[in-house]
Amino acid sequence: MAQPDPSPTELEADPDAIPDIPLSDEPTNSGPAPPNLTAEADTAMTEGTADTDLVPRESVNYAPTPDIFEENGVSSPEQVPAFVRNVHQRLTANATPEEKLLMEFLRVTDEHPDDAVVTLLRCAPSCDRAAATLWKTIASSGRTVAKVLPQLLSVMEDWPLHSTSTSDGDKTHVFALAAIRVIWEILQALQCPEPLKKYSPRLLVDLLFQISISPEQTPEEVDTLWRECQKQYNLPTDSKRFAVLTLKALLCHLECEDVVLSMERKRGWDTLLSADTHHNAVGLLAREMRRASSPLYYPIALCLLRLLTREKTSWELPAMAFLVEALDSLDMTEWSHSILEILSRHLWSQCTEMHRLVLRGLVLLSKAPGMADGVRSLTPSLVELLWYTGGELVGMVLSVLINQVQDRDIPISTPNALRLAELLPPLFGYDNIHVQLLSIYLFQKVMELAVDKSKQLLKTHVIYSLLPLFFHWHHENQDVAEACQKALLRAAGLLKRRDLVKLLKTEQPWRFGECLLENDKRRAVEYACQALPYLESPQEPVQEAALRFIGGKAPGSALPGQEGVWPGRQHRRGGAVLLGP
Repeated sequence: MAQPDPSPTELEADPDAIPDIPLSDEPTNSGPAPPNLTAEADTAMTEGTADTDLVPRESVNYAPTPDIFEENGVSSPEQVPAFVRNVHQRLTANATPEEKLLMEFLRVTDEHPDDAVVTLLRCAPSCDRAAATLWKTIASSGRTVAKVLPQLLSVMEDWPLHSTSTSDGDKTHVFALAAIRVIWEILQALQCPEPLKKYSPRLLVDLLFQISISPEQTPEEVDTLWRECQKQYNLPTDSKRFAVLTLKALLCHLECEDVVLSMERKRGWDTLLSADTHHNAVGLLAREMRRASSPLYYPIALCLLRLLTREKTSWELPAMAFLVEALDSLDMTEWSHSILEILSRHLWSQCTEMHRLVLRGLVLLSKAPGMADGVRSLTPSLVELLWYTGGELVGMVLSVLINQVQDRDIPISTPNALRLAELLPPLFGYDNIHVQLLSIYLFQKVMELAVDKSKQLLKTHVIYSLLPLFFHWHHENQDVAEACQKALLRAAGLLKRRDLVKLLKTEQPWRFGECLLENDKRRAVEYACQALPYLESPQEPVQEAALRFIGGKAPGSALPGQEGVWPGRQHRRGGAVLLGP
């Protein structure tokens, strides 16, 4: 404990020694370095003259009591802060620490960890040479480390300042950044990861949170503290980069070197430093930890779940990014209510990324056994999202709705069935094949599973879906064409139109429009207006079908060279993008 830090030669001779992670201003992804990153200069962290801390604590008011260094040491908790300040002062004045003094400090810290931790952070928030010696003394005892970590975590979680009162009544704030600086010192001196394991999920989450803090959220006094730290030691100019180095050191201590290397190869550490991409890097970290079967994966997910339950809005997006990656590994029986409550709370988020993560989470949950009832309770909100959401998110909403009814004979309520029947037909012509297929399939399921009393009310919507389905029956994409044929069969059956059913089964699409008009002439003008947008479809078969229907060609006749041919069947699969009405 009283020995100086090992030299580089001694580190090479001792394979179990844990070298320091280099501290520099170089980008964290400058190259695929191995997990045991070589120290630039260990002496830069342990040697030097006494520094001037930002919050000087020495005064005559804190003089230790006469018996403070007697054989029995501190006689009451109220004496702990004065004792710690005195020890720090003596080490500042003497380059060579007294072993007896360090042993007494360790004993007092073991008995009064909260007072000792907070007082030492107040004495030396920048962690000068004397303070570093004391923290390394603490790191020499696994039992004491396990006792001081909860207090350090509490300080880190109260950004930027932690307010607490020590036994002597002192209520001076301590810096969260000072606690991170201390964690680094402990990791550098700790030889066994066991003391870390219990608190490592919280510690990892807290470090990720510190990295996410933007410069706008950092008070000037925190910047001043870091400038003092950077001036004394060879530390990165950016405190966020220092937090990344600390995070990497933690993962290496916890035997996650492969995760560190994988994040390095995929430039995950640099991505973590950007406010715009921080949540993506957190999701990447989750995937890499899962791939490596890290034992931390599940505890971290539960830690983040509790954090989201407390609505810590400043870090909800990164927390959600990690949680969504872990959803299929959580115990849904125990956490289903909390997870659904969190997802439903963010379902209408104005943040596109949060919206995407929530819907991705619901897609996963909608496939999970035992979650059907919970996800179904969100159906009214999901249906309305079809009206307000676009792009990739529409497909995710449709996937959640389909997963609720696929392979299940669960009736769709009247309000939901009617609203879906109204909102789905415009999606038949969406500019994405996947969305087209999902919307057509879901419309078919609505017609199948709608409760009996709503089927009569559905008929009006179904009638107005016939023409869009008919035109997309001519789609170049074979899957879309077949999906439309099946949906038309279901619609014709619901409307009791045997004539249409016969045409569909015999695949006579060129007669479908003629038959539709003959049996419903009063809707001819409405049908014509509905068909007009399809004249501008980028797909020729759809244009031709619309032209015939409106009257460019007599119903039932074929364009030259198309006699007896079902337009669309002669085209390749996976065709053009369709801009529908």
